[in-house]
Amino acid sequence: MYPVILEPDDNATLLVTCPDLPEVTSWGEDEKDALRHAADAIEEALAARIAHRDNIPDPSAARGRPVPNLPPLTVAKVSLYRAARASGVNKAELGRRLGWHAPQIDRLFDLRHRSKIEQIDQALHMLGKRLVVTVQDAA
Repeated sequence: MYPVILEPDDNATLLVTCPDLPEVTSWGEDEKDALRHAADAIEEALAARIAHRDNIPDPSAARGRPVPNLPPLTVAKVSLYRAARASGVNKAELGRRLGWHAPQIDRLFDLRHRSKIEQIDQALHMLGKRLVVTVQDAA
């Protein structure tokens, strides 16, 4: 989703930064470890932006940079958050449209909560969007 930059650090580790999310800085012993830490850091940054009702930018093109794998549920929830913001629909309005209580809506935007994908799909549908799932060969 969000490409990162891996740079050798001064202690035989790799420094990880994410141009799209400047608050993301991490490290790893090797590329695999760095990408695992990067995914965790990106997920935390996205959760913080949602919690603070901040903007989440579009991911930039990878242009040969590695892209850490985020959990599919995280990607779906971030997409829902971005769609709601783009539509000018806040949590209260989304709850009214869906006929759901506030805690149910809060859980939809909580990256740590294991929401059902059908709930996210239903919320996206209320915003005029649809969830599309694809399967690709593993690298």
